[in-house]
Amino acid sequence: MFLSVFDLFKVGVGPSSSHTMGPMLAAARFLDRMRAAPFRPHGLRASLHGSLAFTGRGHATDRATILGLAGFTPETMDRDAADTALQQIARDCRVEPPGLDPLRFDPAGDLIFDHDRALPGHPNGMILMATDAQGDVIARETYYSIGGGFVLTEAELAARGDETRTDAAPSVPYPFTSAAEMLAMAQTSGLSIAAMKLENERIHRSRADIDAGLRRIWQVMRDCMDRGLVTPGVLPGGLKVRRRAPAIHASLLAERGTNMPAPHVANDWMSAYAMAVNEENAAGGQVVTAPTNGAAGVVPAVIRYWLDHLPGASDRHLPEFLLTAAAVGGLIKHNASISGAECGCQAEVGSASAMAAAGLAAVLGGTPEQVENAAEIALEHHLGMTCDPVAGLVQVPCIERNGVGAIKAVSAASLSLRGDGQHVVSLDAAIETMRQTGRDMSDKYKETSLGGLAVNVPNC
Repeated sequence: MFLSVFDLFKVGVGPSSSHTMGPMLAAARFLDRMRAAPFRPHGLRASLHGSLAFTGRGHATDRATILGLAGFTPETMDRDAADTALQQIARDCRVEPPGLDPLRFDPAGDLIFDHDRALPGHPNGMILMATDAQGDVIARETYYSIGGGFVLTEAELAARGDETRTDAAPSVPYPFTSAAEMLAMAQTSGLSIAAMKLENERIHRSRADIDAGLRRIWQVMRDCMDRGLVTPGVLPGGLKVRRRAPAIHASLLAERGTNMPAPHVANDWMSAYAMAVNEENAAGGQVVTAPTNGAAGVVPAVIRYWLDHLPGASDRHLPEFLLTAAAVGGLIKHNASISGAECGCQAEVGSASAMAAAGLAAVLGGTPEQVENAAEIALEHHLGMTCDPVAGLVQVPCIERNGVGAIKAVSAASLSLRGDGQHVVSLDAAIETMRQTGRDMSDKYKETSLGGLAVNVPNC
């Protein structure tokens, strides 16, 4: 099946695409199944397993699951309405999803964090159940949240349905499953990576719809960044992490126009942009998966650095940036993973940095070979990065890590443009290495908060 740019860049809510958006979307799918069922359920239950259980409370998985069962979806959720609904559900012990009768659901007893039993298909597993009037289970479905807001049922995962989605669908004019194939097609066609990706997208959408969709993606990214740059305070969750982006941004603005600013101040701008997004994400705000929520700050930070700081930049070329980034992200998702619970943070911030590096190299005039080299450099130098969120929150080290990922992306793009695209390590080799490294990585370093910084930094 085809993997669209709008599958990788999705509007949603924080703090996690796999732990927040995924469970909410899984609940929406289960409600659709109940609406189509020949019976009338009287109640609902849910159990969370693996990483969803270990870091679910810090990632707001409980909140997301409850809201999903009440009929909320990530793209349209209103935070005030969601807060009101959660209070009512806790008080009345029932949910009222559209198209169904009110259903019994007691958050205290019907939502289970099962730390003892991991599900076999993926570290992010959950089971949703419907019950009859006596409380007996009459329907159940297992869902896996495989990263970036992608959700598969147990049967779909076994058939490798959505997980193998890529630009290699037979219906598209430029089907590629590897960077080598992508470069060969670019050479034969004379097209850029973005141009090939656009032609693939046009099989499913009009050019006007694609352009409008990409404009909306950037608008949501920029709005999120703007909010994060001016909103002070302390992030929720108990770690008492202060929002730092507003103060950094204010300091940078105050320094503008002064004599001889240090060249490395450009890194501080990128960090402020990225941290603004991820502080909004940590607060449960609206973000765009890029390709995940935990890595949502990297791509928009690099885009804003390009548009606001580099001479000659124009948002007319935003589609080229986003389409190129999506082509690279699709290769990583197809051949490895974008899930921190599956491969560690190399799969999240590492993938985002590779996508951003490719997009920047493209809009700065890079050849397809230079674009591929930029993505490879960025990904290679994230290999082995663990996912070890302190207290299970998408805050430490996640927020700063996005800033450093953006800096690496710009450095990778710059290095690639100084060369001719010829290099020793291919992007395909880096992706495969990331997959193998993730497979060999201990589970305590894969979004369970059982190792790394999560056990060496006090939680209070």
